[in-house]
Amino acid sequence: MRNFFGIATMCALLLSGMAVSPRPAAAAAPDPVLEWIGVMNTTVLKAGTAPNVTGRVVALVSASVFDAVNGIEPRFRPLHVRPDAPHNASQRAAAIQAAYAILMNLYGAQQGGTLTSQHDASLAALASIEKPESIAAGVAWGQSVADAIWAWRLTDGFAPTPPPFFGVQSIAGTPNSLGFWRPTPPANASGATPQLATITPWVLTRPSQFRLPPPLALNSPVYLSDLNEVREMGSLSSTSRSSEQTEVALFWALNTPLAWDRVAAQLSAERGLSLTENAQLFAVLNVTLADAITACWDSKYRYIFWRPVTAIRAGAAPGDPDAAWEPLLDSLTGTPAHPEYPSAHSTYSGAAAFILAAAFGENTPFSLTSEIRPGTRSYTSFSEAIAEIADARVFGGIHLRSSCASGNSLGRAVADYLSRHVMRARGDDQDE
Repeated sequence: MRNFFGIATMCALLLSGMAVSPRPAAAAAPDPVLEWIGVMNTTVLKAGTAPNVTGRVVALVSASVFDAVNGIEPRFRPLHVRPDAPHNASQRAAAIQAAYAILMNLYGAQQGGTLTSQHDASLAALASIEKPESIAAGVAWGQSVADAIWAWRLTDGFAPTPPPFFGVQSIAGTPNSLGFWRPTPPANASGATPQLATITPWVLTRPSQFRLPPPLALNSPVYLSDLNEVREMGSLSSTSRSSEQTEVALFWALNTPLAWDRVAAQLSAERGLSLTENAQLFAVLNVTLADAITACWDSKYRYIFWRPVTAIRAGAAPGDPDAAWEPLLDSLTGTPAHPEYPSAHSTYSGAAAFILAAAFGENTPFSLTSEIRPGTRSYTSFSEAIAEIADARVFGGIHLRSSCASGNSLGRAVADYLSRHVMRARGDDQDE
């Protein structure tokens, strides 16, 4: 609360002097939802937050912004906080404060000074278009909403951190370990965030609501074909993979939730969405991503299926065991430290593509830059990007193609459910 009161006082002092003279005509202030999605993107990347945790971060920020904006002029059903804002509160100031408050809770220890400077500049930009008392009321309301969302999700089970998870490491090399996950080289790290499998969802009734069927049997022709494809096309030393396929794999080794937020921001700007529309779009998108990763982790840690590098080195793929086999992504990020089935990237992306296709149309062209690789890639539709993502995970040597298809289906199922059950327009009673 220290930052809120300091900023509220500063706003009152700085803006009171401007109230006595006419406000000059000014260019429209930037949409604070898009502005602070950008700040969030930069903050998360700078902190090095893992993609599986980023899903929770983007949901916290976007949910707070949505309930803050919508609580002033309700057009949609609230997610958590009852619309009870002062009638004169600024929606723009509320959005800025809500995003800032959550990011400070998460990253203030590392980036507090930078975030505060950005926050102050965002509020100062409102001085030419909004009254001081409206800005102050918006700041107060945005802070109260962020506090309520933060308190709500503090009890979701994400903390405290559970004991390390090592899968079947203790029985590795025995028949009973075949098909089951254990830490993978080169880092041999314990399983990442196993608590995501049991966390309280944002909207889903339970993490297992859309649990997938078991992964393919090790003697399944599809499994053997998939694994052979990874062995051939996903090897660090592959001679079959083209330079373009290599670039696809490296490009998509990014922070997936942030990538889809950047796509959403691009399309929003092109379509000229309003402040309230942006608040709702990003809240639905990012809360969906948070529940999608929980559903993904439920299946991952239910079946604890092994990664291709483990199977290939153990001789469970066509051909002789290859103890020296390495995936392409060992050159960049390594095999992610969690079970293989289903693909988290594909789950996130299937969910995001469903939400964005519903908002903008399936055949909407868009482009994307990656924080991992230079350049921009462009797509004519969401399905084209989803297909490329599956290729990327196979060519990267870390996923079976069938696991990417399963992840995409899971993400779409979660997105379909959330889109029908949360943050709908007021008066829309078609919850099913």
